[in-house]
Amino acid sequence: MVLFTCSAQHNAVNNGQFDFCAWMPNACPTLRHPPPTKKGETTRADILESIADISSTVSCLAAVWLLTRPSSDFVKLGCYPEKRFTEKEPTDLISEFQKALDTIDNEIVHRNEGIEKEYIYMRPSLMENSVAI
Repeated sequence: MVLFTCSAQHNAVNNGQFDFCAWMPNACPTLRHPPPTKKGETTRADILESIADISSTVSCLAAVWLLTRPSSDFVKLGCYPEKRFTEKEPTDLISEFQKALDTIDNEIVHRNEGIEKEYIYMRPSLMENSVAI
């Protein structure tokens, strides 16, 4: 559970944030007026007066952009540069795990063929081995 939470789940939740938040109304960092209380009575002017100012928006986008970039010391899920295991059984299990990740990655690439906006957030080849913030 810890391994999944710190790798796959974190990747799925974290790495798409900028794509979602880049259109500010999806993740408005501040509101300058209270939200509407009745349906159908809000005008375009009301919305424009309520949403965040440019400075708040830029600050929020900068933070989200930084949080969603791959780290400079990125280690792909399933790669273990330290080589802590040398015995046959663990190295075989690691190899089996890496092959399973490659299969999953190839399946995602295949599913993405021909679609306009690829879904990449759960591709093992783009997934960090752990939370790297």
